[in-house]
Amino acid sequence: QAAADPVPSSDAPEDGPKETSSVSQNISDADAFKILLEMKMKKRQKKPNLPSTVTELDTEDGSKVYVVGTAHFSDSSKKDVVKTIQEVQPDVVVVELCQYRVSMLKMDEKTLLKEAKEINLEKLQQAIKQNGVMSGLMQMLLLKVSAHITEQLGMAPGGEFREAFKEASKVPFCKFHLGDRPIPVTFKRAIAALSFWQKVKLAWGLCFLSDPISKDDVEKCKQKDLLEQMMAEMIGEFPDLHRTIVSERDIYLTYMLKQAAKQIELPRASETEPRKSVPAVVVGVVGMGHVPGIEKNWNSDLNIQEIMSVPPPSASSKIFKFVIKATVFGLMGYGCYRIGQRTVQFILSMPAAQSYLQKLTEMRSQH
Repeated sequence: QAAADPVPSSDAPEDGPKETSSVSQNISDADAFKILLEMKMKKRQKKPNLPSTVTELDTEDGSKVYVVGTAHFSDSSKKDVVKTIQEVQPDVVVVELCQYRVSMLKMDEKTLLKEAKEINLEKLQQAIKQNGVMSGLMQMLLLKVSAHITEQLGMAPGGEFREAFKEASKVPFCKFHLGDRPIPVTFKRAIAALSFWQKVKLAWGLCFLSDPISKDDVEKCKQKDLLEQMMAEMIGEFPDLHRTIVSERDIYLTYMLKQAAKQIELPRASETEPRKSVPAVVVGVVGMGHVPGIEKNWNSDLNIQEIMSVPPPSASSKIFKFVIKATVFGLMGYGCYRIGQRTVQFILSMPAAQSYLQKLTEMRSQH
């Protein structure tokens, strides 16, 4: 959670009257909360001027959710997020991140650019240790795609999430929630959903990705019609992958947004005062590709237990895993054989070895 503490005004004199100091000390927590809440409500626009990428959703109890659809490598998406949070002064900000990717919120652009470009054996080992062989390899292939885009654009991913984190910290009593399904669950479910040949085809396509990407291409991802066309092309080739990586996460993100949009209970001056709740205002920051799914699932009863389970490895997954291991060990064995063969040839070519072999031959012929 990110919550902003009230910042003293720079215009206030340092040596004020003692009476003012004593009055401020006598303000109860409930009164202080109400004062800050009133300030927040004054800044909150009744009819906010929102970017075209924002979709407004309502809950049954009157809470409002503003979903900002973004492109993950877009400068204008960062501006859309900042503007939306400033206009609506939310109670909760939910972003399309999980605990495994939260580190990108605190890294600067320079560090992230360096991290994205440096994909090495150590990172591969860490990914495999954390997610298993298949999921780890898939994660590294997707990191390669991210690094390719990063190199093309000179911009690290997740800029809109970092801006959301910064802006949420400036809004009084604003909570910051991670709204995405844990990435190991997504990868394992995605791998389990693919057939052997689909895995090979996907890995091949990711390994040899080299098409140039421009900032205009990124901005097109914010246009719903073009993005839906791209999604349709992907669904045709990998329908099960689309279900696990997009559709299931649509459900999870919708569930988390609805949880964040529950009414807020106001503080009470005393235990005898009746409890009061007010509708919440929530800002969700997600990739534009998830917005249609969130709208579709918004009025449905959602159960995320099923999409949080990790299915046992399929037969094709076991075969693919065996093939990879066999290939690695086969290459290692062949390497050792070639090295050994050259070593033996080198030893036999030495004069001392040839002389010793000649003596052995003579001794055998005498017997």
